[in-house]
Amino acid sequence: MKIAIHGRNFNESARPFIENMFNELAKREIDVSLSPTFRTFLDQQEIIHKTSLVYDKPEDLDGTKLVVSMGGDGTLLETISHVGAKEIPAIGINVGRLGFLATVPPERISDMITALDNGQYRIDERTLVAIDNADLFDGINFGLNDFTITKTDTSSMITVHTYLNDEFLNSYWADGLIISTPTGSTGYSLSCGGPVLVPHSQNFIVTPISPHNLNVRPLVVEDTAVLRLEVKSRSNNFLISLDARSRIVDENTQLTIRKANFRARLIKMLDDSFLNTLRSKLSWGLDMRN
Repeated sequence: MKIAIHGRNFNESARPFIENMFNELAKREIDVSLSPTFRTFLDQQEIIHKTSLVYDKPEDLDGTKLVVSMGGDGTLLETISHVGAKEIPAIGINVGRLGFLATVPPERISDMITALDNGQYRIDERTLVAIDNADLFDGINFGLNDFTITKTDTSSMITVHTYLNDEFLNSYWADGLIISTPTGSTGYSLSCGGPVLVPHSQNFIVTPISPHNLNVRPLVVEDTAVLRLEVKSRSNNFLISLDARSRIVDENTQLTIRKANFRARLIKMLDDSFLNTLRSKLSWGLDMRN
């Protein structure tokens, strides 16, 4: 079996679990390739990984059965961008903070490797949001969580003229606008008042960021919808983001947002439940009096 691993830096407390992971992978004779940044970090930390293989582009992942993300949710988002349309399944080991997407704790890495080796897992397919202007992000024009428009200055709001399937929806006078997938509903959209959607809901959420008109609320639309956005700003530009990737564009740039024609495939352990994650990560039902 051939796998790939992408990661960021992690706390020293996770070191023994990481070292044990590489030992187990070597013992099982599993071929491993590393992302360049993670390979550099491991070498700097003098962690023995016993592999010289590095992947630098999606084509290098040909023949790879799965990709392991080692970090937090942001690292898993990066991993999905590496995989792209190849739809290679990915699993996240949480050596970060929240761990909404990366749900395998470091102390369960050995259990994870055994389950992966024995095929004891399920594949969870997730919708991706995509922008038609592929050149804006060097061809990586999709995101697992959300697409976001925000202002670039610290004071003036922007106006986002929004069309749903070519029909005028609204002019959002706000700090920005979020187009979120169900996966991203527990992220930025949630902090701006958006609803939580279960992962397989066939919807997008249109969530304004600090709207000037308090009657404006998040809107749930079908994920087959096409959203066209025109932005006006006093600074003549605005910031766009796809998950962790962002750039400033000119206000004359028109944007068309739709569902990507491929999906992210997340590996979940058989005892991994989205509802359990909601309760534990968002402290639902927690009463300090008990």
